[in-house]
Amino acid sequence: MKTLKHHTFRNVAAVLAGIFFTSFVVLQVNSPEIENPPVTSEFHGPEEVTRILKRSCYDCHSNETNLRWYDKVAPFSYKVAADVEEARKRFNFSEWDSIPKGEQEGKLWYIVNMIDAGRMPLPEYTATHPSAKVTPAELTVLKNYVTSISQKHYATGDTAKIVDKPKVANVPTSVNGIRYFDDYKNWKVISTTGRPDNGTSRIIYGNDIAVKALEENDILPWPDGAVIVKVVWNSQAPDADGNVKPGNFNNVQMMVRDAKKFAGTEGWGFARFGGLDLKPYGKTTAFATSCINCHQLAKGTGFVFDIPTKPAQR
Repeated sequence: MKTLKHHTFRNVAAVLAGIFFTSFVVLQVNSPEIENPPVTSEFHGPEEVTRILKRSCYDCHSNETNLRWYDKVAPFSYKVAADVEEARKRFNFSEWDSIPKGEQEGKLWYIVNMIDAGRMPLPEYTATHPSAKVTPAELTVLKNYVTSISQKHYATGDTAKIVDKPKVANVPTSVNGIRYFDDYKNWKVISTTGRPDNGTSRIIYGNDIAVKALEENDILPWPDGAVIVKVVWNSQAPDADGNVKPGNFNNVQMMVRDAKKFAGTEGWGFARFGGLDLKPYGKTTAFATSCINCHQLAKGTGFVFDIPTKPAQR
């Protein structure tokens, strides 16, 4: 009896081992490959800054990913590929100069603050790539660099204005058809916010329909025709008294309510115009999907962030 049980156990173990081995082989065969597209407009900064970023950020946030052998072994390779894809969407040092200058500064502040918070590089990444860790001294180098950019832009007058109202024939237009307009400058300010993580300050405007909806708490859903505009400025480094003042212009973000036209994104059309030349964001209309995915966090307020805690007053 014992011999039979032992024999049965060995057979089951052999079958399971075969299954595991076959599964492992299948995973390797189908393991995703990470391609490195051409570098089109790389980051240009001081040598010591570039050296830190290349060592700690480029494996995920560039088209110069350098995979180690263990990064290519499934199932870990699936996680690595997903992380690189997501990282490149957030910012890509190999396409850096294609980003408006104002947004570059905001992203650099974001990088510095994420490193300072211990969230970048990802802890699971540094566990297997310890050389990617940023030392306190290196973090100081990065902070000083970003601060110098902010001060330089402010001193040279890059903070002054958004470009004059474009000629009608050259009005910047998002890929989903939303056109830039200047009228929001005469609208009511409904909120102001700041984001320490990426060093920006925001002023949020609403048109009459949006303001009325706030006054009447009629935002679930927001009425068609409501338009909300968020103007983003980079923040200067705090002065000696701790005051944080706006620096150079970053971008204008627009949300246009049309339940039928934008049914695929919860009834909101999104647009963003970056830099002093108001360059439209997004190569295809698919960019709006990432917008609404983020705004799902604000479902309780009709998918709108940063609305005032009290009804807007005229």
